[in-house]
Amino acid sequence: MTQNPPRPRIALLTTGGTIAMTAQGGRGGQLALDGAALSASVPGIETLAEIEVRPVLAKPSASFTLSDLGRIAAAAQEAAEMFDGVVITHGTDTLEETAFALALLTRAEAPIVMTSAMRRPDQLGADGPANLAAAIRVAASAKARGLGLLVVSDDEIHVGALVRKTHSFRPHAFSSAPFGPIGWVAEGRVRIALKPAFDLPHLAYPGGEPVVPIVEAGPGLEPKVVEALAPACDGLVVALPGAGHVAAAAVAPLAALAAERPVVFASRTGAGETLQNSYGFGGGEIELLAKGLIGAGPLDARKARVLLQLLLAEGAGVERVRAAFAGI
Repeated sequence: MTQNPPRPRIALLTTGGTIAMTAQGGRGGQLALDGAALSASVPGIETLAEIEVRPVLAKPSASFTLSDLGRIAAAAQEAAEMFDGVVITHGTDTLEETAFALALLTRAEAPIVMTSAMRRPDQLGADGPANLAAAIRVAASAKARGLGLLVVSDDEIHVGALVRKTHSFRPHAFSSAPFGPIGWVAEGRVRIALKPAFDLPHLAYPGGEPVVPIVEAGPGLEPKVVEALAPACDGLVVALPGAGHVAAAAVAPLAALAAERPVVFASRTGAGETLQNSYGFGGGEIELLAKGLIGAGPLDARKARVLLQLLLAEGAGVERVRAAFAGI
């Protein structure tokens, strides 16, 4: 008599988000479902894996702090050392920031997979149960081992370091453009078509909440904006047009701030990277680099902010910050 193979053991870490919300008293979506209710929403979940629910947080992701991201990362790292895989349910609003932070803070062979929902369980076409089932399948798959932090949504498998939310309400809301997902789930089968080749620094989070605003510049960036932020910030990220260009009048206050604390400039285009040696006009990337600003390379402003915050939390100085961004 043959025995069925043991089911994989999966830790389900819950942090809140739309996937755990229902409409409450005419006030719109409110957190209402715990991990047990989320598990119960997936028909046949017991055939996929042996699930252990581990609550971590319960709030909308727009309210998450850097400390919260550190807490999620610590819980994920601990679970990955004890289980065959880890699934984290999360709000969609800031999932990309948490995914990038976890890509920096965790290292594990066991898959760590984030998932979410764009529609509440009480809405037509709720996507949470399907996303959760797909995430569990990926977390339980040997094919996903050693790939780093992953995000599963709408049957697509994304690298956590690349994923972005690209739509405010439709279920197909996540993208890894310009590269696309590295795999998918079809009829319960996990397919991995690509594997990431880049390396990210492995950081620790000792605590703290460094203040790092993001300022997006358009045709002009008023110097007084930078001057007003300077006393209140530990570092600054500026999202600039093109490959990293700013109004010439803003160079002086940015340079003054960069002489005291890290100032990182990213491209606001959503693809490509900041350049280094192409444009020499006033406010071009050549001048910004010469004035001590740090190019974000291929990172967008949101990911650059997470990296800078974590580096500052570790006590990194300007030169270590510069080296970390240069290594991305």
